[in-house]
Amino acid sequence: MGKDTDARLAEVMSSLVRHLHDFAKETQLTQAEWEYGIGFLTRTGQICSAERQEFILLSDVLGMSMLVDAINNRRPPGATENTVFGPFHVDDAPIRQMGDNITLDGKGESCLFEGRVLALDGKPIEGACVDVWSDNADGFYDVQQPGIQPKWNNRGRFFTGADGRYSFRGIKPVSYPIPDDGPVGQMLGHLGRHPYRPAHMHYLVTAPGYQKLVTHTFVGGDEYLSSDAVFGVKNTLIAPYEHVTNGDTLWRSPFDFVLVPI
Repeated sequence: MGKDTDARLAEVMSSLVRHLHDFAKETQLTQAEWEYGIGFLTRTGQICSAERQEFILLSDVLGMSMLVDAINNRRPPGATENTVFGPFHVDDAPIRQMGDNITLDGKGESCLFEGRVLALDGKPIEGACVDVWSDNADGFYDVQQPGIQPKWNNRGRFFTGADGRYSFRGIKPVSYPIPDDGPVGQMLGHLGRHPYRPAHMHYLVTAPGYQKLVTHTFVGGDEYLSSDAVFGVKNTLIAPYEHVTNGDTLWRSPFDFVLVPI
């Protein structure tokens, strides 16, 4: 490397090359295997689009996303834990009013999601953006089914008031397989691994002066909680889902988010 190479770039690239070479030597990688690996990475890139990020999916199923997340998001006790971002977030989802229904296709078991965005000292955070998204009752995100699902189905952004509260109506999420029609799905099949994720609601919570929170809330009792294909489950993120007998929804899921100051 050149003498003027950025020091951090030199550190990362040196380590990467060293580990790649050690991997090849340790496994005695054959020419055919090397060529297959190059082809796999090529196919992974070719299937990526503005709506689908196969490389993030690859990182997820190898546990790399959760490892990087753990390294970079060491949170103090009491703060809400991070988990994987996933490949299906879409920027600039519609800004909705508190209590709005984000489910536009009319499918699924209705659920009220509500809670507060708080600081570590328990004080409510005003002006926090709660960006939410989930699959539909058939286990697909809207970007996976353009022309079938309405655009922005099960998505929205909500801004908290002085009380820090958020609320919206969606559906009780269902477990679903990650996209397995591409190279990553084929890899899982060869490894004898299932592609399923336990049911969850995605959250991206941001507020001025606080660290960004990327997380899910998981449905307790889901059969895939202990074998999530992307290793994203944390016990603190398993949320209650309560039956509602006299309300506008069939379920209610309360959950507070606690942010860390920058």
